[in-house]
Amino acid sequence: MPLKFNLHKTSSQSKARLGTLHINGIDVATPVFMPVGTKATVKAMTPTMVEETQSKLILANTYHLILRPGLEVLKQIGGVKKFSAWNNAMLTDSGGFQVFSLAKLRKITDKGVMFNSHIDGQKLFFTPKMVIEAQHIIGADLIMCFDECVTHDATYQYSKEAMDRTIKWAKECKEYHDSNENSEHQYLGGIVQGAMFDDLREYCAKTLVDMDFPFYSIGGLSVGESDTQMHDILSNVMEHMPTNKARYLMGVGEVRDILNAVMEGIDMFDCVMPTRNARNGEAFTMAGTVRIRNSKHKTDESRIEEGCDCYTCQNFSKAYLHHLDKAKEILFSILMSIHNVRFMQRLMTDIRKSIEEDLFIEYRKNMMKRFYDIDV
Repeated sequence: MPLKFNLHKTSSQSKARLGTLHINGIDVATPVFMPVGTKATVKAMTPTMVEETQSKLILANTYHLILRPGLEVLKQIGGVKKFSAWNNAMLTDSGGFQVFSLAKLRKITDKGVMFNSHIDGQKLFFTPKMVIEAQHIIGADLIMCFDECVTHDATYQYSKEAMDRTIKWAKECKEYHDSNENSEHQYLGGIVQGAMFDDLREYCAKTLVDMDFPFYSIGGLSVGESDTQMHDILSNVMEHMPTNKARYLMGVGEVRDILNAVMEGIDMFDCVMPTRNARNGEAFTMAGTVRIRNSKHKTDESRIEEGCDCYTCQNFSKAYLHHLDKAKEILFSILMSIHNVRFMQRLMTDIRKSIEEDLFIEYRKNMMKRFYDIDV
């Protein structure tokens, strides 16, 4: 069953889109948020817990899976979904973000990237072909081209060089993927780069669209730039993205950024923030964040959020969560992560409903006021 994106409705007031992404027999309503399971696990959650938050598409990372457990293990067992007992859809990032995040441990050439493993210093040379081979073994439904993600303050010259490499690698990735008989049920996404320069973004987008990928992503945002920069770059690049395919904004999970990106026509998001913030004591609610570690919650018998249907809110008080945190109990991370991931799915459900009812702009305005207490 091929990857298919059905566009059901577009907002009359913005570019917000309501759709369904059909991935190997799994239907995913869009806009969608993907919890991140970098190392074949969404931290502090079992696959059943993740599924119970109504998450149907999650993300894992090629670089980290190559290091642990290694491709031989995944090949022998039959891929990461079987290995991790995940029965829904999965996307793997190619390792391009690690080119950015592990800048001190890598060397870039036009042929690929030499990493020194952050675990043991082992040298690993990532090429476009190697990255696609690895993702074929890993076995996610949606896979990504190898790309170079640069800092928000990179010079124009370097940003252009990185964009040119990203396009070159995309061609190599697609040629190898399309010629490989093991890729029948895996779908390759192209990644638009170009840093903070509109002309580079436009050129990259048009070039990748001409290559006809099954879906597209925008990378290199949420890497230190201002909110205004992100929105401006995204608004420009979306003018050059096809309307008949899903568009994915990589590594973005802030409520404000999701609302702004949906307004520009983005369909897919991922971010570690919900689970990372959960482990650090911050719970998301429709009225803003709750910091469970604050002493005022020591005897607070209320739930994190009244009306939330997650397991945590149905059973436990802020006082109990505060206690778990102070006692450094593992259960704290589990319960907080359940709540935050479920919050993200409730948020996306509300966004989809607002698009369906053609009320997205009003919803965005109200949510920005409730969550951040700002007017837009």
